Amino acid sequence: MSEQDGSASRMWGAASRVANIRSHFSRSPGDVDKVDASNFKISPLVQRALVDGLPIVALESTIISHGMPYPQNFETAKQVEMIVKENGAVPATIAILNGIPHIGLTTTELEKLAKLGHKALKTSRRDIAYVVAIGGNGATTVSATMFFAAKVGIPVFVTGGIGGVHRHGEISMDISSDLTELGRTPVAVVCAGVKSILDIPRTLEYLETQGVTVAAYNSEEFPAFFTRRSGFKAPCRVNSPEECAKLIDSNVKLGLGSGLIIGVPIPEASEAAGNLIESTIQTVVKETVEKNITGNAATPYILARVNELTGGASLAANIALVKNNAYIGAKVAVSLRRLQDSSFHSAN
Repeated sequence: MSEQDGSASRMWGAASRVANIRSHFSRSPGDVDKVDASNFKISPLVQRALVDGLPIVALESTIISHGMPYPQNFETAKQVEMIVKENGAVPATIAILNGIPHIGLTTTELEKLAKLGHKALKTSRRDIAYVVAIGGNGATTVSATMFFAAKVGIPVFVTGGIGGVHRHGEISMDISSDLTELGRTPVAVVCAGVKSILDIPRTLEYLETQGVTVAAYNSEEFPAFFTRRSGFKAPCRVNSPEECAKLIDSNVKLGLGSGLIIGVPIPEASEAAGNLIESTIQTVVKETVEKNITGNAATPYILARVNELTGGASLAANIALVKNNAYIGAKVAVSLRRLQDSSFHSAN
C-alpha cells in the first residue's frame, strides 16, 4: 500500500468512526436504542478516543461513592484510571452529575463524587430516568454503566464484581438488574466474578437463561470475588487478552445482542485472607436476616460490616482485585482494538 493509499485509508477509517458515533446519537420516534447527544456529556479525552478508534475501558462509579470511604475512594479511583492508561487504554468513568450522564470524568468530578459518598444515589438502569429528571447525582452500578457504555460504543467495562441472585432469591425474587442487563447489552464485563455474599450457582443458572457467555480467566472455575475458586465450573475458559478479544469480537459480529463476563480471579497474594473474609461474610449475612436489611441496602451493609470485622482486610482485597481487573481489562481493550483494526485492513 502506498503512503497516499495509507493516508486515505486512515482518513476513511476516522470518518467511518465519526459516522458511527453520530449514528449512536441520532434518534427517530420510537427508536429506544439510540439517544440524543445533548443528553450526555462526553469528556474531551473519551470523545477523542471514540473518534480516533482508540481502546477505551468503561468504569463504574458506585464503587467510588458506596464502596469505600473518602479519601481512599478518590485515591483508588485515580489509581485505577492510571492503570488503564499505563496499559494502553483510555479510562471512561461513568456517573450522573447534576442530572447529566457523564462519560469520562475529570479529576475534579471524580473527587466530587468521592466526597458525595452515599449522598450520591446508587443508580441502576431502573433509576437513570429519575436521577436525570431531578437533576441529581448518581453513582452508576454495573447495569447503568453497561447501558451508557453501549450507547456510546465502548465494548469493554471493568468493575470489581457483578450482582447476582441473592440467597433465598427463589423466595424473595431479589435478583440484580446486572444479570438482565448482561442479557440485553453487548458489553464485556471484566470482573472478579459474583460477590461471595450471593447465591453463585443460581446466578450462573440465571446467566445461562439470559444467554450470557461466562468465561473464567486462566481458570476452570468461576471466581468468587474474595476467593479464586467458587467450586463451580465456568462454561468457558480464556487464557490471554487476545483470547478475550476474539470472544468479544465474535459476540459482536454474530449480533447476539448480549453481554459477556470475563471472570478474573483475585491475585494470589491477596487471597491469603480469603478464608477469614468468607467466614466473616457468613456471620454478617445472618445479621442482615436478623435486622431485615434487604434490597440494594444489603450489599453496602455487608461489605462495610465485613471490612470492620476483618480489620480492613476485605477492603484491601477489594482494592487489589479492582486494580488487577483494570490491568487485565485494559489489555483486553487494546487487544480487541488491534483485532478489529486488523479485520478492517484485511477487508480493504
